[in-house]
Amino acid sequence: MAATSLICSGTVSRVSSVLNRDVKQFGKKFMFDGNEETCWNSDQGATQWLTLEFPQAVRASQVQIQFQGGFASQKCVVQGCQNGGDLSPVAEFYPEDTNSLQHFSLEETPLNKLKITFENSTDFFGRVIVYQLDVRGVKL
Repeated sequence: MAATSLICSGTVSRVSSVLNRDVKQFGKKFMFDGNEETCWNSDQGATQWLTLEFPQAVRASQVQIQFQGGFASQKCVVQGCQNGGDLSPVAEFYPEDTNSLQHFSLEETPLNKLKITFENSTDFFGRVIVYQLDVRGVKL
């Protein structure tokens, strides 16, 4: 079965922060809207994160992410769990500080919730800017 986007209208997303709490301009929804002009812009802080809760169990195989150059995470830690269990490590990857869409493989394990922690932002203040984010895999 081919991998498809696991993010759907039933997916619940949460983020650590939004720049100046301005969700109308920089909110999390802009990571998933397919518009190259919009983005999620975190506020400053040492570590930023986002969680995705899927409406059904999935087997995620890839994360696709597009940062704004100068506001990229140097290290991303991916954790997942099933049905409210404890988060456990799924993958670690090291994005380039670039504007291009990047693809990272995940250890395929069944899960309902995925958390991506953005560590060591290339921005001096710790801000992260994401234009696109997708999780690909299969629904179980």
